[in-house]
Amino acid sequence: MIVIRSLVFLICAFILTFLMGIAAIPVRLVFKRSALAYARLWCRLLLRMLHVICGIDYRVVGYELLPKEGPFLIASQHQSAFDTLLWMTLLPAPAYVMKEELTKIPLVGPMLLLTGMMPVERSAGAKALRSLLKVTDQAVAAGRQIIIFPEGTRVPWGQKEPLKPGVAAMARHSGLPLFPVATDSGRFWGRAAFLKYPGTISVVVCPAVSGRDRAALLGDIEEAWSKGQERIASGL
Repeated sequence: MIVIRSLVFLICAFILTFLMGIAAIPVRLVFKRSALAYARLWCRLLLRMLHVICGIDYRVVGYELLPKEGPFLIASQHQSAFDTLLWMTLLPAPAYVMKEELTKIPLVGPMLLLTGMMPVERSAGAKALRSLLKVTDQAVAAGRQIIIFPEGTRVPWGQKEPLKPGVAAMARHSGLPLFPVATDSGRFWGRAAFLKYPGTISVVVCPAVSGRDRAALLGDIEEAWSKGQERIASGL
Protein backbone atom coordinates (compact mmCIF):
# COMPACT_ATOMS: atom_id res chain seq x y z
CA MET A 1 0.00 0.00 0.00
CA ILE A 2 2.83 2.43 0.84
CA VAL A 3 4.39 1.78 -2.56
CA ILE A 4 1.11 2.47 -4.34
CA ARG A 5 0.43 5.63 -2.34
CA SER A 6 3.96 6.88 -2.95
CA LEU A 7 3.61 6.26 -6.68
CA VAL A 8 0.25 8.03 -6.84
CA PHE A 9 1.70 11.00 -4.96
CA LEU A 10 4.68 11.17 -7.32
CA ILE A 11 2.43 11.15 -10.38
CA CYS A 12 0.02 13.70 -8.93
CA ALA A 13 2.86 15.97 -7.79
CA PHE A 14 4.41 15.87 -11.27
CA ILE A 15 1.10 16.68 -12.96
CA LEU A 16 0.37 19.52 -10.51
CA THR A 17 3.84 21.00 -10.94
CA PHE A 18 3.71 20.74 -14.73
CA LEU A 19 0.24 22.30 -15.02
CA MET A 20 0.98 25.07 -12.54
CA GLY A 21 4.32 25.66 -14.26
CA ILE A 22 2.53 26.24 -17.55
CA ALA A 23 -0.13 28.37 -15.88
CA ALA A 24 2.62 30.43 -14.23
CA ILE A 25 3.67 31.91 -17.57
CA PRO A 26 0.98 34.64 -17.42
CA VAL A 27 2.01 35.28 -13.81
CA ARG A 28 5.62 35.78 -14.90
CA LEU A 29 4.63 38.08 -17.75
CA VAL A 30 1.69 40.06 -16.40
CA PHE A 31 0.83 39.30 -12.77
CA LYS A 32 4.31 39.44 -11.27
CA ARG A 33 3.12 40.68 -7.88
CA SER A 34 1.10 37.50 -7.52
CA ALA A 35 4.13 35.22 -7.96
CA LEU A 36 4.74 34.55 -4.27
CA ALA A 37 1.05 33.87 -3.57
CA TYR A 38 0.99 31.52 -6.55
CA ALA A 39 4.05 29.64 -5.29
CA ARG A 40 2.53 29.39 -1.82
CA LEU A 41 -0.61 27.89 -3.34
CA TRP A 42 1.52 25.23 -5.06
CA CYS A 43 3.13 24.35 -1.72
CA ARG A 44 -0.21 24.15 0.06
CA LEU A 45 -1.60 21.84 -2.60
CA LEU A 46 1.45 19.57 -2.41
CA LEU A 47 1.20 19.33 1.36
CA ARG A 48 -2.51 18.61 1.09
CA MET A 49 -1.79 15.85 -1.44
CA LEU A 50 0.89 14.47 0.87
CA HIS A 51 -1.70 14.24 3.65
CA VAL A 52 -4.57 12.81 1.60
CA ILE A 53 -2.54 10.36 -0.48
CA CYS A 54 0.31 9.35 1.82
CA GLY A 55 -1.22 9.96 5.23
CA ILE A 56 1.50 12.39 6.30
CA ASP A 57 0.51 15.23 8.62
CA TYR A 58 2.65 17.66 10.61
CA ARG A 59 2.66 19.60 13.86
CA VAL A 60 4.65 22.74 14.63
CA VAL A 61 5.69 23.39 18.23
CA GLY A 62 7.02 26.79 19.28
CA TYR A 63 5.56 28.70 16.36
CA GLU A 64 4.46 31.41 18.80
CA LEU A 65 8.15 32.28 19.37
CA LEU A 66 8.41 33.73 15.87
CA PRO A 67 7.69 37.43 15.29
CA LYS A 68 4.30 38.02 13.68
CA GLU A 69 5.79 40.09 10.87
CA GLY A 70 9.01 41.61 9.59
CA PRO A 71 12.35 39.97 8.83
CA PHE A 72 14.04 37.24 10.85
CA LEU A 73 16.15 34.14 10.22
CA ILE A 74 15.20 30.48 10.48
CA ALA A 75 18.06 27.94 10.59
CA SER A 76 16.33 24.64 9.91
CA GLN A 77 17.48 21.08 9.82
CA HIS A 78 17.06 19.68 6.32
CA GLN A 79 16.03 16.05 5.96
CA SER A 80 13.33 16.12 3.31
CA ALA A 81 11.74 18.05 0.49
CA PHE A 82 8.97 18.64 3.02
CA ASP A 83 11.21 21.20 4.76
CA THR A 84 11.27 23.34 1.61
CA LEU A 85 7.48 23.39 1.40
CA LEU A 86 6.47 23.99 5.00
CA TRP A 87 7.58 27.58 5.60
CA MET A 88 6.03 28.76 2.35
CA THR A 89 2.67 28.02 3.97
CA LEU A 90 3.40 29.31 7.48
CA LEU A 91 5.16 32.66 6.99
CA PRO A 92 3.79 35.84 5.38
CA ALA A 93 6.79 36.55 3.13
CA PRO A 94 9.27 33.62 3.15
CA ALA A 95 12.54 33.66 1.20
CA TYR A 96 14.73 30.57 1.00
CA VAL A 97 18.50 30.51 0.56
CA MET A 98 18.97 27.96 -2.23
CA LYS A 99 21.41 26.55 -4.75
CA GLU A 100 21.75 28.76 -7.82
CA GLU A 101 21.38 25.76 -10.14
CA LEU A 102 17.74 25.43 -9.08
CA THR A 103 17.02 28.59 -11.04
CA LYS A 104 17.92 26.70 -14.23
CA ILE A 105 14.98 24.28 -13.90
CA PRO A 106 12.50 24.87 -16.75
CA LEU A 107 9.25 26.58 -15.70
CA VAL A 108 10.16 26.41 -11.99
CA GLY A 109 13.45 28.34 -12.07
CA PRO A 110 12.05 31.66 -13.33
CA MET A 111 9.33 31.54 -10.68
CA LEU A 112 11.91 31.03 -7.93
CA LEU A 113 13.60 34.26 -8.96
CA LEU A 114 10.34 36.13 -9.35
CA THR A 115 9.15 35.12 -5.88
CA GLY A 116 12.28 36.57 -4.29
CA MET A 117 14.11 33.38 -3.36
CA MET A 118 17.83 33.78 -2.62
CA PRO A 119 20.07 31.84 -5.05
CA VAL A 120 23.74 31.45 -4.12
CA GLU A 121 26.54 29.85 -6.13
CA ARG A 122 27.97 27.77 -3.31
CA SER A 123 31.20 26.83 -5.11
CA ALA A 124 32.23 30.46 -5.61
CA GLY A 125 34.07 30.79 -2.27
CA ALA A 126 34.39 34.34 -0.96
CA LYS A 127 32.30 35.59 -3.87
CA ALA A 128 29.46 33.34 -2.73
CA LEU A 129 29.60 34.84 0.77
CA ARG A 130 29.45 38.38 -0.63
CA SER A 131 26.53 37.34 -2.79
CA LEU A 132 24.79 35.79 0.22
CA LEU A 133 25.12 38.97 2.26
CA LYS A 134 23.89 41.04 -0.67
CA VAL A 135 20.71 39.01 -1.11
CA THR A 136 20.29 39.04 2.68
CA ASP A 137 20.26 42.84 2.63
CA GLN A 138 17.68 42.77 -0.17
CA ALA A 139 15.47 40.34 1.72
CA VAL A 140 15.69 42.38 4.92
CA ALA A 141 14.80 45.57 3.06
CA ALA A 142 11.75 43.79 1.62
CA GLY A 143 10.66 42.57 5.07
CA ARG A 144 11.13 38.90 4.17
CA GLN A 145 11.53 35.98 6.57
CA ILE A 146 14.71 34.13 5.56
CA ILE A 147 14.96 30.35 5.74
CA ILE A 148 18.38 28.73 5.45
CA PHE A 149 19.46 25.10 5.81
CA PRO A 150 22.93 25.40 7.40
CA GLU A 151 23.81 21.75 6.68
CA GLY A 152 23.82 22.66 2.99
CA THR A 153 22.10 19.46 1.89
CA ARG A 154 19.43 17.01 2.99
CA VAL A 155 20.75 14.88 5.84
CA PRO A 156 19.16 11.53 6.81
CA TRP A 157 17.23 11.61 10.05
CA GLY A 158 19.46 10.80 13.02
CA GLN A 159 22.66 11.79 11.23
CA LYS A 160 24.70 14.99 11.44
CA GLU A 161 26.52 17.16 8.96
CA PRO A 162 28.95 20.01 9.77
CA LEU A 163 27.20 23.36 9.51
CA LYS A 164 28.22 25.80 6.80
CA PRO A 165 29.37 29.21 8.13
CA GLY A 166 27.07 31.27 5.90
CA VAL A 167 24.25 31.27 8.45
CA ALA A 168 26.53 32.86 11.06
CA ALA A 169 27.67 35.51 8.59
CA MET A 170 24.06 36.33 7.74
CA ALA A 171 23.06 36.61 11.40
CA ARG A 172 25.98 38.81 12.35
CA HIS A 173 25.70 40.97 9.22
CA SER A 174 21.95 41.55 9.48
CA GLY A 175 21.53 41.59 13.25
CA LEU A 176 18.31 39.62 12.84
CA PRO A 177 17.06 37.17 15.46
CA LEU A 178 17.88 33.60 14.42
CA PHE A 179 15.53 30.75 15.30
CA PRO A 180 16.90 27.17 15.05
CA VAL A 181 14.32 24.60 13.90
CA ALA A 182 14.53 20.86 14.53
CA THR A 183 12.49 18.25 12.68
CA ASP A 184 12.07 14.53 12.08
CA SER A 185 10.70 14.90 8.53
CA GLY A 186 13.27 12.40 7.27
CA ARG A 187 11.52 9.60 9.17
CA PHE A 188 8.54 9.88 6.85
CA TRP A 189 9.95 11.36 3.63
CA GLY A 190 13.65 10.65 3.37
CA ARG A 191 16.34 12.24 1.28
CA ALA A 192 15.60 11.54 -2.41
CA ALA A 193 13.31 8.75 -1.18
CA PHE A 194 10.48 7.35 -3.26
CA LEU A 195 8.60 5.85 -0.32
CA LYS A 196 6.59 8.12 1.96
CA TYR A 197 5.52 6.64 5.29
CA PRO A 198 2.31 7.74 7.05
CA GLY A 199 2.60 9.58 10.32
CA THR A 200 2.97 13.04 11.84
CA ILE A 201 6.11 15.06 11.19
CA SER A 202 7.24 17.11 14.19
CA VAL A 203 8.73 20.58 13.72
CA VAL A 204 10.17 22.36 16.76
CA VAL A 205 10.92 26.08 16.69
CA CYS A 206 13.60 26.78 19.30
CA PRO A 207 14.25 30.08 21.12
CA ALA A 208 16.37 32.57 19.20
CA VAL A 209 20.16 32.49 19.40
CA SER A 210 22.35 35.49 18.65
CA GLY A 211 25.70 37.22 18.78
CA ARG A 212 29.17 36.04 19.67
CA ASP A 213 31.66 34.58 17.21
CA ARG A 214 30.95 32.20 14.34
CA ALA A 215 31.93 28.98 16.11
CA ALA A 216 29.84 29.85 19.17
CA LEU A 217 26.78 30.69 17.07
CA LEU A 218 27.03 27.47 15.07
CA GLY A 219 27.41 25.60 18.35
CA ASP A 220 24.30 27.29 19.71
CA ILE A 221 22.34 26.19 16.65
CA GLU A 222 23.48 22.58 17.04
CA GLU A 223 22.67 22.63 20.75
CA ALA A 224 19.18 23.99 20.05
CA TRP A 225 18.64 21.29 17.41
CA SER A 226 19.68 18.63 19.92
CA LYS A 227 17.20 19.92 22.48
CA GLY A 228 14.54 20.03 19.80
CA GLN A 229 15.25 16.42 18.88
CA GLU A 230 15.00 15.45 22.55
CA ARG A 231 11.53 17.02 22.68
CA ILE A 232 10.51 15.11 19.56
CA ALA A 233 11.85 11.84 20.99
CA SER A 234 9.90 12.42 24.22
CA GLY A 235 6.67 12.98 22.32
CA LEU A 236 6.81 16.75 22.82
